[in-house]
Amino acid sequence: MDWTAEAIERLRALWAEGHSTAEIGRRMGVSKNAVVGKAHRLNLPARPSPIRRETLAERPAQATTPRLPRAAGPAPRSTLAPAASGSTAPVAAASGVVRAFPRLSAMRSCCWPIGEPGTPEFRFCSAEAASGKPYCSQHAAVAYVKARDRREDAA
Repeated sequence: MDWTAEAIERLRALWAEGHSTAEIGRRMGVSKNAVVGKAHRLNLPARPSPIRRETLAERPAQATTPRLPRAAGPAPRSTLAPAASGSTAPVAAASGVVRAFPRLSAMRSCCWPIGEPGTPEFRFCSAEAASGKPYCSQHAAVAYVKARDRREDAA
């Protein structure tokens, strides 16, 4: 659109009347963004936000509950796991016997979950974990799959 002197004066008048940018655009036959851009270039006064904001004085007094400081460090992996480090959580082994799942011990067992969490059948694989991995070699082969070269798929 060519912003003629007449169009600019009309924009200034509608702006001063307090119309929204969308309404000014409709009345002038231009887009809202054209109105916003031209108003910016003309340094017209800023408009109040259409989003209603309450000031602190206007807000009703609310009962606030004190927030406890969060513990430093990573969040726990599961709400079922005990919070104390070095503790054990009972877990059913493959044989159906409940065993203590070692945490931070020298012998590491596979952490592969088996079954549906929350059911009595849920357990972890009890095989010895591969060095540097949280899973046994069988489950590590499933968990860590090399990405295929996409050039092989191109034809």
